[in-house]
Amino acid sequence: MTATVQVTIHSSQFPDAVRGDLLDSLRQGAINHKFHYDSIKQAQKWLALHDAYSPARTRPEVAAAYHRAIEQTSRIVSPGTVHVIGLGCGGGAKDCALLSRLQGSAPSYTPIDVSTALVLTSWQAARSIIPPERCFPLVCDLAKADDLPSILDAQPISRATRLITFFGMLPNFEPEKILPRLAALVRPGDLLLCSANLAPGSNYQEGVARVLPLYDNGLTREWLLVFLSDLGVDSHDGTTTFRIEEHPPGSRLLRIAALFQFVRRTDIRIDSHTFTFQPADGLRLFFSYRHTPELVERLFAAHGLPVSAWWVSSCGEEGVFLVRR
Repeated sequence: MTATVQVTIHSSQFPDAVRGDLLDSLRQGAINHKFHYDSIKQAQKWLALHDAYSPARTRPEVAAAYHRAIEQTSRIVSPGTVHVIGLGCGGGAKDCALLSRLQGSAPSYTPIDVSTALVLTSWQAARSIIPPERCFPLVCDLAKADDLPSILDAQPISRATRLITFFGMLPNFEPEKILPRLAALVRPGDLLLCSANLAPGSNYQEGVARVLPLYDNGLTREWLLVFLSDLGVDSHDGTTTFRIEEHPPGSRLLRIAALFQFVRRTDIRIDSHTFTFQPADGLRLFFSYRHTPELVERLFAAHGLPVSAWWVSSCGEEGVFLVRR
């Protein structure tokens, strides 16, 4: 067993940058999602939640959609060396399923996540598929790393077809912020394989309401409250509620948001900064967009990312989309 692993930490996750993002989150009353994955405890809570509620784990038809997407995409990849770049790698299960299908192409792998714990989890999962010298773990905040394209270009992987994955990430970014960054990463000849949480059925609003229990549950609350607990907030200082909202206003794009509603005055102190929340003040902890296949296609096309194929589960709750430039 390898005793050490070299992990690259991008400056977007240096302590001063993380502290600045935390202060900004509290000032704005909206928590940056990365703070829910930062510690080992949070990563473990999230993995448990994912295992219990993610349709990819609990619905065979969703797992089948991913299997079809991975199987067919692996056939599309040009012969030769393949470099899989896992943006928001999480636990690495889907990336590793792809790596297994590409073993004949001597694949390399760059697992990227804001969480060091999750990057290491993905690295460990990939270790049984590819040798350590072809794995390049990177801790990075996708929303902040303007130089990520040049960092990836500088990696010691020559003449490789790049297959970028973006599994489970699209719901947690505002489209106008993340899609330009994806467009900057995807070069001509690259492939992008992206998943989206969907609203099942023919009525978009009703479909979003149907999946609300996937979020409004005890495990999700437990995971989200780890962040507040680490800041000294007691669970009795407020209540966590979930709602459906349109964002941006007028876009007709819907997301599920989690809000911590304070019921008594609470002070959060970060070094010399104090943030005071009064009863009825709210702190947005989390959001998750729900799309339709047509919405995904339209959003990507607006940023020069043409969707060439998609695979939607028979239950309509999740889809995988292939972008080819």
